[in-house]
Amino acid sequence: MSSFIRHPKDFWAGVIYAALGIAAVILGRDYPMGSAFKMGPAYFPTVLGGLLALVGVIAVVRSFVKPGEAITPFAWKEVILVLAATVVFGVLLRGAGLVVALIVLVLASAYASVKFRWVPSIALAIGMTVFSILVFVKGLGVPLQILGSWFGG
Repeated sequence: MSSFIRHPKDFWAGVIYAALGIAAVILGRDYPMGSAFKMGPAYFPTVLGGLLALVGVIAVVRSFVKPGEAITPFAWKEVILVLAATVVFGVLLRGAGLVVALIVLVLASAYASVKFRWVPSIALAIGMTVFSILVFVKGLGVPLQILGSWFGG
């Protein structure tokens, strides 16, 4: 890393924000803009993308002025574990049902943290499962099996 960048975390966060903001503005160019009183489909992504790009530029400029800590090594194991948990959730959802899939997802994702503890993670998994069943299946009527065909559901 060059010595003129004093805060690498701010620098790379700013680069990512600016890139995403510019991408949103570019993608929004193909749609009609409209005005503030009658917004077109491009208005919201263009304004939000512009603001995100501005935040990115501010972060990059700040990285040259404000000293900060270096970027730590990328946590590959944790990223792979969370992504694998998401894929397993998708695979389990149809056969095992929402209860099993959500519990596996939450526990596997929580295990990726260095602060993982079994009791709070199990409580979180149960709470999220109950919440999801009440909101999505019962409240919104999303057609998900609570217990899948593997368990006679």
